[in-house]
Amino acid sequence: MSGKVVTFGEIMLRLTPPNFKRFIQTHSFDVIYGGGEANVAVSLANYGVLVDYITKLPNNEIGDSCIQFLRQFGVNTKNIVRGGNRIGIYYLEMGSSIRPSKVIYDRANSAISEADPKDFNWDKLFEGASWFHWTGITPAISQNLANICLEAVKVAKEKKITVSCDLNYRSKLWKYGKEPKDIMTGLVKFCDVAIGNEEDAEKVLNIKAPDTDITSGKIIAENYRYVVEEIVKQYPNLKKVAITLRGSISASHNIWSAVLYDGKKMYIGPQYEITPIVDRVGGGDSFMGGLIYGLLTYREDLQTALNFAVAASCLKHTISGDFNLVSVDEVLKLMGGDTSGRVSR
Repeated sequence: MSGKVVTFGEIMLRLTPPNFKRFIQTHSFDVIYGGGEANVAVSLANYGVLVDYITKLPNNEIGDSCIQFLRQFGVNTKNIVRGGNRIGIYYLEMGSSIRPSKVIYDRANSAISEADPKDFNWDKLFEGASWFHWTGITPAISQNLANICLEAVKVAKEKKITVSCDLNYRSKLWKYGKEPKDIMTGLVKFCDVAIGNEEDAEKVLNIKAPDTDITSGKIIAENYRYVVEEIVKQYPNLKKVAITLRGSISASHNIWSAVLYDGKKMYIGPQYEITPIVDRVGGGDSFMGGLIYGLLTYREDLQTALNFAVAASCLKHTISGDFNLVSVDEVLKLMGGDTSGRVSR
């Protein structure tokens, strides 16, 4: 494994009512930090990968607290830009059984959304890097961030750095007058690896899987062959495309798997039944972190790389918070078939 991984995006203060309470019931919030690209960075750091997380945070005690939160998991935060007025916030009401989770964003005018392109010297930030990761959440925040993202992927490609993206459609973003595909097309064409789910492919790239029903609680992986083949057809620069597959039986009970396509063959990951779910936020990010690690570690053994990513993200559903706090050994144990949950003594 050579070179560090760089991720870029917004990290937010997460406020969650304790014990599955509804917003209207709670008198306190559990406080942590999280965000798509930061979640990937923490996963990789847990696996022993050198990783830099790039963002912009206010130069105050909340910004300091966020940086300390990241540092405890081994993420390099030295290149985080300081400035701006506030950190973005999201409120998460945890669902249970037949009641879904809910998210409310309070991220307008956050430090990163108002960042200046001059804040980020990508030539310097990419020194020693072999991989760059971003998500569709970042350009959805503002035209300004879309422009910064475009500059980053262009510089990365000039430096022959592998670029990955998680399409990550967020219906509550994209409020600045641009359609997702209008922005994302120009960004995805600089990528080597892309992941998403069935909604991301449809809403971001206008590619819909036929004969699928995400509310049925069933996963038919073969139905997504058209999606991955069509994505590579439209974006021939992509060397690998993965789709995460979630069968939602309830908010507390999911079936989880994924497929990976390299332009020639579609690999199908194992299916896991997850119940009860502790926290599904960050599930896709944990898959991305696992996939990057898998592709760096197992190279051309794409089936093993996919299996690692699926197992890693399955474990995330058992962990509270945005971050997937598991080790390589724990992922390998699950990959080996140990789903007993027995106490390790």
